[in-house]
Parts: sequence; C-alpha cells; structure tokens
Amino acid sequence: MFLYINRMKDPAADPAAEFGAWQDRFFGNLANPGALLDLFDYLPGVYMYVKDIQGQFVRANRVVCEVVGVASPSEVIGKTDFDFFPPAIAAQYVEEDQRVISSGKPLTDQVWLVPGPNGLPHWYLCNKIPLYDREQSVVGIAGIKRPYESGGGNATGYGRLLSVVEYVSEKYGEEIEVSDLAAHTHLSVSQLQREFSRLFGITPVRYIREVRIGVARHQMATSDDSLATIANHCGFYDQSHFTRQFKNSTGMTPMEYRKRFQV
Repeated sequence: MFLYINRMKDPAADPAAEFGAWQDRFFGNLANPGALLDLFDYLPGVYMYVKDIQGQFVRANRVVCEVVGVASPSEVIGKTDFDFFPPAIAAQYVEEDQRVISSGKPLTDQVWLVPGPNGLPHWYLCNKIPLYDREQSVVGIAGIKRPYESGGGNATGYGRLLSVVEYVSEKYGEEIEVSDLAAHTHLSVSQLQREFSRLFGITPVRYIREVRIGVARHQMATSDDSLATIANHCGFYDQSHFTRQFKNSTGMTPMEYRKRFQV
C-alpha cells in the first residue's frame, strides 16, 4: 500500500513498471524460489514440468513421475521425452516444445491424450510458456497439463461426448463401430465424427485405436503376457494387425517396445 500511495503522488510514475521491479526484487531475494514449484505436487491430476532448450527435464512434479514410471523427480532430471516414450509419441511432444521455443509465444489449451496408471489415455488440456534468461533469450519452457473436463474446455461439447469416451474405455477389447458410438450420443455418424474431431482433434476411429494402443503399451511394460494375448485383449483382429497399428502409432514394433520399456 505504501508503494501505491507514493505512485499516486507522482503522476509520471509507471505503476506496472514499479510493481514489476518490486516483484523482481521479492523473488530475487528468495533463498530457494524453486521451492514454489513444490506446490504442484499437491494439485491432484495436474502435470507440471520445466525443460531446458535441449528438451531435458529440469523439474517435474509427482504426477509426471507416476506417468513415466519413476519413483522421484530426481530420476527425471536431465532426461528427455525420448527416454520415457516411444519415438513417434516423444517426437510429437518435442515438436510442440520447439514451436514454443522458436516462436517465443505460449501455447494454450492444446488437447492431448495422456496415459493413466492402467494405460487408458485421458483427455488433458496442455499449456506451455517460454522461459527467458536475463538477456531475454529463450532458455526453456514450462508446461502444465490438467484434466480436460476440469480445465475450462468446451464443457457442453465434452459432456455430450463423454458417453463416447466412457464407452470406449469400457469396451476397447470388443468390436466397436462408429455407429455404436453415435447411438450413445443421439447423433448421426457424420455428426459424431464432426463433433469429435472438432473437440479433440482426432477422429473417433483413431481415438479407439489410441485407447487400445495405450492399454497394450501398459500391458507389455508390466506383464509377461504374449503379444498375441495382449493383441486379443485390446481388441485387435490378430497379432499382425496389432503390430501394424502399434508401429504406426508409436514408431516401434511391439517387440521393440517391450525390450525397451518392460519393467
């Protein structure tokens, strides 16, 4: 309040600049400003991470650790997305990071499918911002991902398609037609395809495939089940169909994935 009163006595003063300088001094005097990031560990379901310009993790909260399968943030530091995800998936993350770094502009409310503890992917909204050094050069990015339904997305559209999301999560191991999904939304097939693509950025058919691939990835990493058994459980026609779809999605064959990521 003292600063505010003094500014009002000086019409030439710039309130924004003065508050900015005061804010910089406050954070600059903190013994450990990074401790503020610890608060992200207490936000349920929210991912938080900081990466340098090479894409190496500088900081990640506990939710990120759970997703990539490590016990503590110290096991993430210095690693990149390619250490935790198949090449095709990691490349998508890195490509988006580089868009922020090269443009110097934030990306807001990007829709991503993120795997849960059982491999089932869930919809998240992702926000990323560039991080600058004192010379105003971009030196990295910071990002958060929050559940789509609680993140300020198109609530009406999401609610209408929530039955589709739930249906696929329950029936991914069975034969699913787009007409089955349309029946759960009281939309025509063409309306469902249009609405789903508008809201989530992918077609319902691709969503079904990504759910199946996500569960298969989890099972290959955490079980000794045969690839044929996993393919059948996840709703693929046969092992060859499974292999084609899996490589198209991840950039690796199922066997290559298992050798690299099996716990």
